[in-house]
Amino acid sequence: MSITSDEVNFLVYRYLQESGFSHSAYTFGMESHISQSNINGTLVPPAALISILQKGLQYVEAEVSINEDGTVFDGRPIESLSLIDAVMPDVVQTRQQALREKLAQQQAAGAMATAAVPVQQGAPKNGEAAVNGEENGAYTLNNHMEAMEMDADVEIPPSQATVLRGHESEVFICAWNPVTDLLASGSGDSTARIWNLSENMGGGGSTQLVLRHCIREGGQDVPSNKDVTSLDWNSDGTLLATGSYDGFARIWTKDGNLASTLGQHKGPIFALKWNRKGNCILSAGVDKTTIIWDAHTGEAKQQFPFHSAPALDVDWQNNTTFASCSTDMCIHVCRLGSDRPLKTFQGHSNEVNAIKWDPSGMLLASCSDDMTLKIWNMKQDTCVHDLQAHSKEIYTIKWSPTGPGTSNPSSNIMLASASFDSTVRLWDVERGACVHTLIRHQEPVYSVAFSPDGKHLASGSFDKCVHIWNTASGALVHSYRGTGGIFEVCWNSTGDKVGASASDGSVCVLDLRK
Repeated sequence: MSITSDEVNFLVYRYLQESGFSHSAYTFGMESHISQSNINGTLVPPAALISILQKGLQYVEAEVSINEDGTVFDGRPIESLSLIDAVMPDVVQTRQQALREKLAQQQAAGAMATAAVPVQQGAPKNGEAAVNGEENGAYTLNNHMEAMEMDADVEIPPSQATVLRGHESEVFICAWNPVTDLLASGSGDSTARIWNLSENMGGGGSTQLVLRHCIREGGQDVPSNKDVTSLDWNSDGTLLATGSYDGFARIWTKDGNLASTLGQHKGPIFALKWNRKGNCILSAGVDKTTIIWDAHTGEAKQQFPFHSAPALDVDWQNNTTFASCSTDMCIHVCRLGSDRPLKTFQGHSNEVNAIKWDPSGMLLASCSDDMTLKIWNMKQDTCVHDLQAHSKEIYTIKWSPTGPGTSNPSSNIMLASASFDSTVRLWDVERGACVHTLIRHQEPVYSVAFSPDGKHLASGSFDKCVHIWNTASGALVHSYRGTGGIFEVCWNSTGDKVGASASDGSVCVLDLRK
């Protein structure tokens, strides 16, 4: 058996990525030269490090349970070993000795009981408890398995799912063109791809354009070997912007041609967004800055150096004003042409992962590793609502496309939050109340997306499932189990297809018309 440092480093890197520590993963990946290893990430299943550690822990517990004569102690250990206990020889030796003493006591007690009481055969009678909780344990396991199985009436059949393969590593993000059925995806294989889903749905014959992210070295273009982590279409669907860990933003035509390379960040780009007018792109980077770019010239119009740690997300309020959030726990609202923030919101006690303006541009929502969701407006310094219900980090949030200023003005606006506690919550922001808790996922939820009419919500989790919910009732209406952990879900403009990108390099498209 041999274990290389490259293998250990890769598993740690993947664990950091899967746990949401994106900037820590980047730093570790750079220092350990992950990009230079020959490990094919698509072949490594999700949660691989945790899985191998659990197996190692089980092996040590099995060792503890072996008697000196090679027989196995009949019963569970006195107390489960922790991971730290398992690597401490003194603790393991003490547990072995304690088990041997317990075995000797049980043998002595058993001999006495045999002499006094005849052995009773058969199962426990009504009212008698099952020995060692076996009956109760089996019941619990069966219930858990039933909870994980999909209901036949909501499961999306394979005939309504198209699996797109071509990426050679995790696919972190996907986004539909707002005008046509073109789906863009961004991956750890240093490419983005544009898939044409307007025809051949269900036939697997969708065409793909490969957008290779290259850097200039020695007078020639070479692959950057860096993750493509963000992408966004402009409002008329003619251009696609991508952000990469190589520090460059790029603008591509919908035909896959590179139009501009935007280079001023000093490190990975974590987020980027077009403004509604389509003349500017906004980006956030590990270099603690945000930049507004001129989409026509590719030049930086203004760089905003206000955060004291990596900037994680950005969102436009209008065509010139935007908000940004950071691992520094602060939110800044800035405007093109202003040399200081218009507003700074403080109140989170940990990293702020995502921010989103509501459709009217009046309210700003933020979510954090502090497990809270906060609502802000420009009229006050403190939050309007401090929503506390999740039990783990909140990874992302989305507003429904409903209420004033939307194409669905008669429907009430809602906010969805996705958490590492495996739940999705729907909020009535006006009342500051959670109206639905969606609990079918078994692993962290990385993405949520509302349908264009706001009547449905898609959620994607690392349990490999895409669930689609009725936002009015909170009922589960469709489910699909893919082949990898889901990083991103998105709806097409007509609301009849859902795209999802996964950790195994696959992109799936669910056709909801049938």
